[in-house]
Amino acid sequence: MLNKKSMVTGFVYDERYLLHDPGYGHPECKQRLQATMGYLTQLPWFTALVPVATESLDIGWLQHIHSSRYIERARRACLTHQTYLDTMDVGICDDSFDVALLAAGAPLALADKIFTGDINNGFGLLRPPGHHAETDMAMGFCLFNNVAILARYLQQQYKLDKILILDWDVHHGNGTQHIFEQDPSVLYISTHQYPFYPGTGAATETGIGRGVGATLNCPMPAGSTDADYEKVFWEKILPKMREFKPEFIIISAGFDAHKDDPLGGICLSTEFYGWMTDRVIEIADQYCGGRIISLLEGGYNLSMLPLCIESHLKRLVDFDNQSVASAPI
Repeated sequence: MLNKKSMVTGFVYDERYLLHDPGYGHPECKQRLQATMGYLTQLPWFTALVPVATESLDIGWLQHIHSSRYIERARRACLTHQTYLDTMDVGICDDSFDVALLAAGAPLALADKIFTGDINNGFGLLRPPGHHAETDMAMGFCLFNNVAILARYLQQQYKLDKILILDWDVHHGNGTQHIFEQDPSVLYISTHQYPFYPGTGAATETGIGRGVGATLNCPMPAGSTDADYEKVFWEKILPKMREFKPEFIIISAGFDAHKDDPLGGICLSTEFYGWMTDRVIEIADQYCGGRIISLLEGGYNLSMLPLCIESHLKRLVDFDNQSVASAPI
């Protein structure tokens, strides 16, 4: 059992994630994870992370989010050697269905370790990403909605009432919003470039029916900087989090809002991912015992993605209390 003063971070990575091949030249390539692991493993504090083994997601949990017809369509597309699923940007290969199940199982393994007291928080270095995946449709490089599956798992397996999902990817998480937009028990907050792909995420989208008020979109114009994001955090995001008082926080951790990312037009610095992480940790410490699970979404600059993940991850592992320095890239 953990000492209450310790901060232990679980880490999921599986080389089988590299088997998902969306096609030649696709931005969501296996090199994203290879470059990140090559960098992270050089860091002196990397050994402080607790490796968490993961298994493929049980189809039963998948069906809490995705329709049976969609699941079968995705399975058959891979079995019949199709090269994309539903939309041309969701490239697939024979292994993609199995890899997507493996990625979706990672968050549940992290959650179990948190509730057994083995870790305080966790990060999943996984692919394919998930926040664009709708209930019955693949979109935007995503097959299954990893964060949505985790949210339902936390509610049903651990009887939590209030789950907060913070999405700071440069693209709006249309799938996550639509899955929970009528559900007041899941607060979805997103900062994203707007107008931009996928076209959703206007400030006026605040939820539907009983879920009105449980969606907070913070659309940001192209060119927005650290200062612009910091203002939105202080004025909108953090007050909304405190009002909600979450029992668990999930981060859709996309790093494509970085100023050097090829797929976005937002200008965040590498260090700002650490700043945002600090703010989330403060909320988690206040309301939910520090329970945070962060899952990789976007981030496509192979040189900068590892640095952005380092900026984020070293906060989760309480790097400020360590005396070691970062390794050179």
